Amino acid sequence: MSLYAAYAGNLDPRLMTRRAPHSPLRGTGWLDGWRLTFGGEHMGWEGALATLVEDPLHQVFIGLYDIAPIDEERLDGWEGVPLGIYRRVQLRVHTLDGDIPAWVYVLNDYEGGLPSARYLGEIADAAESAGAPHDYVMELRKRPC
Repeated sequence: MSLYAAYAGNLDPRLMTRRAPHSPLRGTGWLDGWRLTFGGEHMGWEGALATLVEDPLHQVFIGLYDIAPIDEERLDGWEGVPLGIYRRVQLRVHTLDGDIPAWVYVLNDYEGGLPSARYLGEIADAAESAGAPHDYVMELRKRPC
């Protein structure tokens, strides 16, 4: 059985190849009832970190990766799970082939703070490259940073 991870803030397969070299991008989809936001600005990063929060009025475009067992612990380390920065949450991703269970990383901190312009630009560029709808990408590009 495949183990899938859904990424909203990181849709760039080239970057994921460095983090999880055995886990290819399998497609894209939507998380209904969730919103992309930022938090953890005080964690010493260039600004706030991408995360998801439940919001029944929104949906988030995501990349769906087929996670190889050899990459699972490596991804958790990259995302700071052992340090308590992020945690895994299992959700259902809506794809053209139906709903697929997948896990996402959710920040263990309060929503708030602004991402750096570079970080937000990377998120928007990756969403555009992955085929996100134009209006979704434009909303990302218009966010404050």
